[in-house]
Amino acid sequence: MQQITRYFIELAYNGTAYHGWQVQPNATSVQELLDKALSIFFRQKIETVGCGRTDTGVHATQFFAHFDLVDKIISLEQKEINGINALLPFDIAVFRFIKVGGDSHARFDATSRSYQYHIHQEKNPFKHNHSWLVKDDLDIEEMNKAAKILFQYIDFSCFSKSNTQVFTNNCKIIRAEWERTSNGYVFHISADRFLRNMVRAIVGTLLEIGRDKLVVEDLHTIIKSKSRSNAGTSVPACGLYLTSICYPYIQERNKEIAFKHF
Repeated sequence: MQQITRYFIELAYNGTAYHGWQVQPNATSVQELLDKALSIFFRQKIETVGCGRTDTGVHATQFFAHFDLVDKIISLEQKEINGINALLPFDIAVFRFIKVGGDSHARFDATSRSYQYHIHQEKNPFKHNHSWLVKDDLDIEEMNKAAKILFQYIDFSCFSKSNTQVFTNNCKIIRAEWERTSNGYVFHISADRFLRNMVRAIVGTLLEIGRDKLVVEDLHTIIKSKSRSNAGTSVPACGLYLTSICYPYIQERNKEIAFKHF
């Protein structure tokens, strides 16, 4: 009788070169390369299940996936992590394996997810593909007033990509705020779940308020409309980072955020 053991794998990636996390028929994805590396290392076919899906060009400083091993136990030692990393390109890194119960699920068991969106305001070659250059003057106080309105709603259809085949567009946002940095801004947002393109659409809408093209109260009208056409344009993928996924049975690894301001 075969023994099947389930593991979570924690990783991070620079998404610039990839067509998102999920395997694509005619494009390179993070999942494709991870599955290939795991299959080679463990000498059996491995198919991971991710905690979600990031779009083309989106980065992750923390990402989880689960997979099953047949008749093999991981020692959870650094040498195995090093072995997997040696098979991966420089822009994907594995941090740890976590043995979990057979019914544990990287996507459905997550209790919250967090993203950051990075904006810089002066041309900087080291931020290219890692942040979005916005030269406009932005009113961060008004953007933060508008961000607080997000806590009053759960139906965010207006920020969702069309035809996503989800059962509900309801999400509970638990954090939404802008932080001023030495050369720009970072938007922090956390929720129990996110819709496709949701964060980039929220950022685009809040920037319209920051540019004085909309007023704070307009956000109520946009959300109540449930229409994507009423919200702002989605901002580029380069500035978006998935930064944290929480599970009730996984202890957070001591780590510093992989992205640093230059």
